[in-house]
Amino acid sequence: MGSAGPAALGVSSRPLHSQAPGSVPRLLAASGGRGARGAGQAAAQRSPDNRMNLKRYFVRALHRLQKGPGYTYKELLVWYCDNTNTHGPKRIIKEGPKKKVMWFFLTLLFASLVFWQWGILINTYLSYNVTSSLSIGFKTMKFPAVTVCNANPFKYSEVRPLLKELDKLIEAALERILQPTHGDPISPLLLNSSNATEGLDLDLWNQIPLVLIDEQDKDNPVIVEIFETNQSVAGNQTAAPPAPANVTSEEKKYKLAVKLCSHQGSNNCTYRNFTSAAQAVTEWYILQSTSILSKVPLQERIRMGYQAEDMILACLYGAEPCNYKNFTQIYHPDHGNCYIFNWGMDKEALNSSNPGAEFGLKLILDISQQDYIPYLSSAAGARLMLHQQKSFPFLKDQGIYAMAGTETSIGVLVDELERMGYPYSDCTANGSDVPVKNLYSEYNTSYSIQLPLPFFQACLRSCFQNHMTEICGCGHYMFPLPEGVTYCNNEDNPGWAYCYSSLRSSIRHRQICIDSCKETCNDTQYKMTISMADWPSEASEDWIFHILSYERDMSTNVTLDRNGIIKLNIYFQEYNYRTISESAATTIVWLLSSLGGQFGFWMGGSVLCLIEFGEIIIDSLWITVINIISWCKGLKQKRVRARYPDTPPTVSELVEAHTNLGFQHEEAGTETQGEALPPEPGTPPPNYDSLRVQPSHNPGTDSDIECEEQRPAANHRGDASVWAE
Repeated sequence: MGSAGPAALGVSSRPLHSQAPGSVPRLLAASGGRGARGAGQAAAQRSPDNRMNLKRYFVRALHRLQKGPGYTYKELLVWYCDNTNTHGPKRIIKEGPKKKVMWFFLTLLFASLVFWQWGILINTYLSYNVTSSLSIGFKTMKFPAVTVCNANPFKYSEVRPLLKELDKLIEAALERILQPTHGDPISPLLLNSSNATEGLDLDLWNQIPLVLIDEQDKDNPVIVEIFETNQSVAGNQTAAPPAPANVTSEEKKYKLAVKLCSHQGSNNCTYRNFTSAAQAVTEWYILQSTSILSKVPLQERIRMGYQAEDMILACLYGAEPCNYKNFTQIYHPDHGNCYIFNWGMDKEALNSSNPGAEFGLKLILDISQQDYIPYLSSAAGARLMLHQQKSFPFLKDQGIYAMAGTETSIGVLVDELERMGYPYSDCTANGSDVPVKNLYSEYNTSYSIQLPLPFFQACLRSCFQNHMTEICGCGHYMFPLPEGVTYCNNEDNPGWAYCYSSLRSSIRHRQICIDSCKETCNDTQYKMTISMADWPSEASEDWIFHILSYERDMSTNVTLDRNGIIKLNIYFQEYNYRTISESAATTIVWLLSSLGGQFGFWMGGSVLCLIEFGEIIIDSLWITVINIISWCKGLKQKRVRARYPDTPPTVSELVEAHTNLGFQHEEAGTETQGEALPPEPGTPPPNYDSLRVQPSHNPGTDSDIECEEQRPAANHRGDASVWAE
């Protein structure tokens, strides 16, 4: 042991510096390699350890889940009532029997009140009510876009060749309508006995005819064709009965109606009745002229309308003069050529510096009333509208009339509306969520953050035009066309008027369009205060008409009169604007505070009490799941026992069944009968007593001592050599 040293260990005893060159790096490299391998082995050992720890954690968690809370339902409920911070349940388990019942019902009552109030509050929150607030501000405001049109769309002198046949028909029809006198029966205008129908285009008439309806017998009205020799009553040819002598003019009623059929000669017809013949004639003339004008190119229709240099005689904005060149021309199907001031399409919108008539827009217009179409335009004057920049003016719905021979002053107030979007209202911020394609997009900018006010009107008309193109196969003349569609006319689409009338009176299609379109979330509305006075006065009309006639026609003669002149003054009445904005009436903060207030008032609870209640609910569900699993296991065991009706064997019985009887000792005194059986081969069972541990204080037997003494000495030598090593 003492002589063991470096040599004995097989390591050289030379100093380090005397080692062979390159031996130190090799040693360092070897030690580094062993260190790297050791680190790798340690990491490899740690990785299984981590996996084992993670596995043990999940096993313990699974055992914990299988064990459950360790309570029954009753124990869990008692624990909750004893430890909760809610006031009612504690008294239920701590009071006597009578008070226990009283506190149980009080707790149940107030808990019901809490849930009832919570339901009301949540329903109020989910209704998404809004509150409106009004604020008044002062700033430099943009002057509104002003659109002016003539009430008559075309000059009669220009459009007369196109409407010549139509005018002849209506004149002959009016002569026929006004023919019956008091007490005379209605008789048709005979085609072969009068020259009144010579030169009439009856094919044009029969496409959309006018008929007279005699309602003396309301149960069996008589329908009289104006340019036919036969009469029909509910489809049967009969003559109109003569009027009784005692029938007064009030009792004797003849109504003029427009007959619309799905196609010419069809019995599938409808009659549009009117209380006045004037309304029927105007409606009939509009339908017929629409069919004629729809085939005229757009540039030709613009040429037949009123030109800006002829209509706008004078213009003044504030202190700056202007003329017709400051207006933008657009074509409107209802009013022909219209002119927009301050539209903002090509230039920046003008601002108004001050309120009052002196800082607004002043116009003098010539409507040339003597050149009106007699049966198309029954009203005379100018049609005007104030609207936002870059938006199409829907004059038929939102415009106002200015009467000829008057000075009309319009004071403007501005209202800005700010609506809340979904879910508080069904408005659109940019129009991208509206499924209807906007056919008026060419008249305004693409969908922006703030849509113009008439967007809803444009959507309704676009929706109607889309439905008409799908159902009728053509588009109406009054609305823009989708791509690849033509306007309706009597030649190409004989039943278009019937289809159009049915679609216009259809409530279902109208409701579809209303549901599809949405109002804009941000609107600017112009409230107008209108006043009028005669202009010019009798004292000044002579010189005013002379000047205006000279400036327009360079003529010293008066070419204008009171029936064709209109003066307009448009200005801001007040230099402020009102903002009507919406805000949410209920917020999540309001909901939480209201819920907490009700819970604290009726039950004396807080959010922690709700967490406690949620905890007991989770534990109850946990116990329920464990009970269900136990029940399923018991049901499975019952099925197994039903499959094996005998009692299953015990472990001792299974061991006895597998014991080899050949190695069991026979009892003493037993005698073999006959020949002795040969021994059965097998392995004897182990002697389990040899594994029994003996106490250390018991002395050994003599045989044991002898065995120890007879141990060979070689064993001792071997032990000594081992210790020597």
